Amino acid sequence: MKETILEVAHLNKSFPGPEPFHVLKDISLSVQKGEFITIIGKSGCGKSTLLYLLSTLDTAYEGTITINGTRVTGLKEHDLAKFRNEHIGFVFQFHFLLPEFTVLQNIMIPAMKLGQLSREAIEYNAMEKLTQMGIRDIALKPSGKLSGGQQQRVAIARALINNPGIIMADEPTGNLDSANTQVIFNIFQELSRQGNTILAVTHDRDFAGRSDRIIEMMDGRITNTHGVPVT
Repeated sequence: MKETILEVAHLNKSFPGPEPFHVLKDISLSVQKGEFITIIGKSGCGKSTLLYLLSTLDTAYEGTITINGTRVTGLKEHDLAKFRNEHIGFVFQFHFLLPEFTVLQNIMIPAMKLGQLSREAIEYNAMEKLTQMGIRDIALKPSGKLSGGQQQRVAIARALINNPGIIMADEPTGNLDSANTQVIFNIFQELSRQGNTILAVTHDRDFAGRSDRIIEMMDGRITNTHGVPVT
């Protein structure tokens, strides 16, 4: 049996206003180490909101989230930021690279912030991640000069620099053509085979259909799952 890496119990999320909007309704789920999970559903169903809560980027919710045996719900912001930097890599739809920095410098930033290794060790690890992504040759290129597919691979390398157990991705192929979408899928699949856990929000049902498990959402609830947890 694979170990459980993420446990969510009775998660609820509302946006305040004159008429508060209940966006997530009693979400409970369990994710095992090495699973490649995709979350699908129509726009506004709550899938990206759920991902942001799971990644600890949003802490305004009811319920509990436990990651790697640590209950992250209720942690102070400083402790939460440190935990997130060590255990979670996040890939945004819009890569958010710093255009004035080189590819290598962008990838090194989270590890420099964590401060556990020397600059030389971080640079070595960053080059290894670039090799893993198949783009070692663009290490010194300004990130603002890259194609969309290259930028997304750099963003994945950046998410991996601290060797997190979980990679979360919000529409990681939303701005890519079919060829680059296949490249990104292959990268995620290989990471999963190596023991990383992948949670990706997507509108691409072909992309989702090749993952280990699909979680379908509608109106803030999980309505269906396809596939079974990896054992």
